[in-house]
Amino acid sequence: MNITEVTKKAGANPRRWRVGRGEGSGSGKTSGRGHKGAGARSGCSKFELYEGGMFPFFRRIPKFGFSNVLFRKDYQVINVEDLESRFEAGAHITPAALEEAGLIGDRTQPIKVLGNGVLKKKLTVDAHRFSISASKCIESAGGKVNWLGPKPKKKFIKRRKPVEAVAPAGKKGKKVQAEAAAETETEKKEGGE
Repeated sequence: MNITEVTKKAGANPRRWRVGRGEGSGSGKTSGRGHKGAGARSGCSKFELYEGGMFPFFRRIPKFGFSNVLFRKDYQVINVEDLESRFEAGAHITPAALEEAGLIGDRTQPIKVLGNGVLKKKLTVDAHRFSISASKCIESAGGKVNWLGPKPKKKFIKRRKPVEAVAPAGKKGKKVQAEAAAETETEKKEGGE
């Protein structure tokens, strides 16, 4: 038994503070509600940031732009050099193993492996994200990379429009089209040879 267990049970059911029981009690007459106003009435509930009718702080400060704070995903970061120093060759590294080794704080949160340092041991690493250098480093040492989450999508690269669509109308446009057609024919001939 602990003293904390005793004190927790002792303070579990405190007596209700009885208000309006005389001036000597410190909460008599107005019962701690002050004189008049909305706060003295029953059913009064004020907004947490209410400032007594003053223009509230959250409306006074300027707001512009975009903040990613609500949408960003925070990763627990580890480096390849950490894996080299903490694990034996041939080990299978999981989030649970990383937590036991003291490299991360919470196995349920996403993990990202970065390629800082040198890895010479053959390891199988499970993580949600890998940098390109980290995955190359692990695979070059004979290890394996296991993605626990979906791989990030490749960014869309806008392709250049063909010359025919770009060429302006008129005599100059026809000339440009004819030159482009001649170039494609020569390329076909060279490819055929």
